[in-house]
Amino acid sequence: MNNVAIPEADYGRLLSCTHHAPHDIYGWHPLGERSVVRTRQIGAERVELLVHGEAVDMEAVGDDFWVAPLEDDLSPDYRFRITYPGLEPKIVADPYHFLPTLGELDQHLISEGRHERLWEVLGANVRSYTTSLGEVTGTSFAVWAPNAQGVAVIGDFCGWNPSQYPMRSLGSTGVWEIFIPGIEPGTQYKFAIHTADGTRIDKADPMAKQTLCPPETVSVVAAPSTFEWSDEEWMQARAGVDATNAAMSIYECHIGSWKEGANFTTMREELVPYLVDNGFTHVEFLPVAEHPFGGSWGYQVTGYYAPTARWGTPDEFRALVDTLHANGIGVIVDWVPAHFPKDAWALARFDGTALYEHPDWRRGEQKDWGTYVFNFGRNEVRNFLVANALYWCEEFHLDGLRVDAVASMLYLDYSREPGEWLPNADGSRENWEAVQFLQETNATVHRNFPGVLTIAEESTAWPGVTAQTDADGLGFSCKWNMGWMNDTLEYFSLDPVHRSYHHNELTFSLVYAFSEKYVLPFSHDEVVHGKGSLWQRMPGDDWNKAAGLRALYGYMFSHPGKQLLFMGCEWGQTTEWDEAHSVNWDNLDNGWGHEYHRGIHRLVRDLNFVYRDNPALFSQDNTPMGFQWLKSDDAAHNLLAYTRWGADGQPIVAVINLSGSTHQGYRLGLPQGGEWELIINTDDAVYGGAGNHLPDVVSAEAVSWDGFDQSVALTLPAMSVQWYKLRR
Repeated sequence: MNNVAIPEADYGRLLSCTHHAPHDIYGWHPLGERSVVRTRQIGAERVELLVHGEAVDMEAVGDDFWVAPLEDDLSPDYRFRITYPGLEPKIVADPYHFLPTLGELDQHLISEGRHERLWEVLGANVRSYTTSLGEVTGTSFAVWAPNAQGVAVIGDFCGWNPSQYPMRSLGSTGVWEIFIPGIEPGTQYKFAIHTADGTRIDKADPMAKQTLCPPETVSVVAAPSTFEWSDEEWMQARAGVDATNAAMSIYECHIGSWKEGANFTTMREELVPYLVDNGFTHVEFLPVAEHPFGGSWGYQVTGYYAPTARWGTPDEFRALVDTLHANGIGVIVDWVPAHFPKDAWALARFDGTALYEHPDWRRGEQKDWGTYVFNFGRNEVRNFLVANALYWCEEFHLDGLRVDAVASMLYLDYSREPGEWLPNADGSRENWEAVQFLQETNATVHRNFPGVLTIAEESTAWPGVTAQTDADGLGFSCKWNMGWMNDTLEYFSLDPVHRSYHHNELTFSLVYAFSEKYVLPFSHDEVVHGKGSLWQRMPGDDWNKAAGLRALYGYMFSHPGKQLLFMGCEWGQTTEWDEAHSVNWDNLDNGWGHEYHRGIHRLVRDLNFVYRDNPALFSQDNTPMGFQWLKSDDAAHNLLAYTRWGADGQPIVAVINLSGSTHQGYRLGLPQGGEWELIINTDDAVYGGAGNHLPDVVSAEAVSWDGFDQSVALTLPAMSVQWYKLRR
């Protein structure tokens, strides 16, 4: 037996799961003109080797190791028949008889940080192999842990014992790999990682495509998707559309609090018709990737490749996206590469070292959030994130990724005091590694998925956020206009009597409106943490609050940029958003005072449909050619007026009176003569307004005014917005 026994140098390492190459010991191996098969079957009372058409009893050599010498050196196909106490024997294929599931090209691309389908080779993937003894189906496991002494797959299938399925190291890649026959979809697992200091830590799979519902932390082997998409026409059409010059009215939605108990399936039945009825073009979901703490709203991700089990299975999320597409609704999802939580079972100190995070806390931690920051300069980390963006677009047919907290990535001193950040080699505060990562992500997504949007939540004046990467830009499709949002809400929160002193807060946005491609966001961030709901931020009594919100939306939808409203804002929800409860649907009941909210709701619906039907409001969002001031300097009357020009030459005039007084006979210059039709009036009685009589059509007069040859005298109700469209 000496020549078939496990070498002494390997014996202890196998027992302690610190062996980098268990496949060199287990399985079949030639020994001169003979050969041997070795295995470890913990708790077995008998192991037989089924080979060459016969059953050979394997010899127990201690510590659950079993060996069987063979008289030839020909590599056979074989099986084990294993008997455990009190159980019927079971026949299994040997995990240590299979070649690595990652080929040389895969390993090369991983090392280079360029594997664009990383999820197909890392993580858990169900596979089948045809052998001479029949087909073998199981699951391949692969994980990046370059500083580990040993790694094993653990789960119920091995009593969570890391000694049963130790993995092999694939050399300098830092990847550990094994194929385990018989592991089926639905199997729960983790990786047992033995660190350099001898500690064992059990980690969820960073590449897991499915998880158990939190607070459970285990990964789940996902079944290959059987979902049959029906959105081919949508996907083909999307590639030919420039979304930045198309209508885009986004409904931002947190699935768990849209309605209590909501999930991917119920949203198909309830959210989809709601979006259609109310004229939204897109929905933007707050993060749907797995996260342990619901109070993070999904922004502290632990399962980057797994839709959260809170709301359903991956295929149920696919079905939701497919249904949205079938109803003409684009799907954007929040994507969070800016940071990750410190949970010990997740990415943090994954192999006992700072692996995904930067090792220096001055770059590797975001203290405000209690999270780690990705090491964007490391190839494998960058690959993990870029491939993740591609994964969501490929596997779930997403139409856009909204990238959270971009500013925190761009600046090394973001939310840090002196001494708490580490400059670059050139002494600057810019995180050039993060810049490169963002450029690579955007360029790669747009190359692989034409028509897919990438949207930056970026709150600074970083230049070229939406400029193309070949022009040194970051390459995003759009950027949230945080400046416009802050200035606008600050202005609208003022009592009208004080607004004349803050007129520039409304006009300033047009100074830079075309420097980037913008989304105008009234997002979840503006209705939490003591800020109050938009309703609460409007001054005055309920009548004035309602009028203020209606005017705010009339102004917003006429301003250059795409539109975004967080759920509940579309009717003026009366309280702050609370992720643990539904939005205030009762605001729309028939009770006293609720008519204001029903009116706002109807207005937003009408704004959406009028906006979508009129290219003047979106087709030249990103060029000064699409905008013309008619009146910008009338601070005394709290009044703005401008023309939006469509690429088809059709104009729409927006007149915005944000004072507390009605202006009678207000003369306004017009860009063209003719008849102008009133298409939106936020003061209309159907919206809960005063219902002042305004003519449906006004005619331009040959009276020069403010540099225009044509003008008109208008009645402008207090706290209201009117849109006029030139009749052709």
